[in-house]
Amino acid sequence: MADTDARIVQVAQRIETDADEALNLEELARQAAISPCYLQRKFKATFGVSPKIFQNAIRINRLKQSLKKGGGITDAIFEAGFGSTSRVYEQVNRKLGMTPSAYRDGGKNLTISFALRTTFFGQLMMAATERGVCFVHLADDATHLLQTLHREFPNAQLVASPEDMSHELDLWIEALESHLAGKGPKPDLPLHLRGTAFQISVWKFLMSVEDGQQVSYKQVAEGINAPKSFRAVANACGANNIAILIPCHRVLRGDGQLGGYRWGGQRKAKLLSMEADRKR
Repeated sequence: MADTDARIVQVAQRIETDADEALNLEELARQAAISPCYLQRKFKATFGVSPKIFQNAIRINRLKQSLKKGGGITDAIFEAGFGSTSRVYEQVNRKLGMTPSAYRDGGKNLTISFALRTTFFGQLMMAATERGVCFVHLADDATHLLQTLHREFPNAQLVASPEDMSHELDLWIEALESHLAGKGPKPDLPLHLRGTAFQISVWKFLMSVEDGQQVSYKQVAEGINAPKSFRAVANACGANNIAILIPCHRVLRGDGQLGGYRWGGQRKAKLLSMEADRKR
């Protein structure tokens, strides 16, 4: 079983690397040495989406990056691997929504839309419901991000962001990408928080910490009127699923050291450095 799981991950990595190619299920199944039907079923069980939807999400990301470089739209569409301009505007389920009870059930019977971008900080994934952003993560590759999203919402239907350029999620992730590139402020986006009452109190306090400022875990604990709970504050920061928008990177250890960060110490240091530069 572990060997099969590893081969499924290798298939996802192949899709990510060669997203512009016409990869069919049979070819990918041969790579994994399993049947196409089993690959389809196992891939969705592992990542929450089919190989085709995953490939489409990678292509959308590449298309956006090409367009930002100022190239022609038609060339960008073909370079991303869509094959025709009409494919970019195929229908995609736009219905989003999640209730608190659905969160507890891992998003059962509901849909979460996600989008990908390539940034200075690595691959960025944002996912949202109709109530707002529920997931922002950073990683070195999209395969890891998709695995994490599926683990957080194992029973939800995951769909790549509609290719309609005016869709809200598309605008939201572009605003965050612009911020990470140093070209704009941190966007004030609607959030759909998922956590305990204590965790949410920590996250809301962190959203009040201004750009360029840092606080200690103890100061956060005092700020939410739980002065002895600084260890629980650290755990709440580690459980945060919405990077940047909930700025847990601004929390340092009492001795001024960086402390932990779910998305890596180097990213935390870069974020703090970027914010310090803006204050100068």
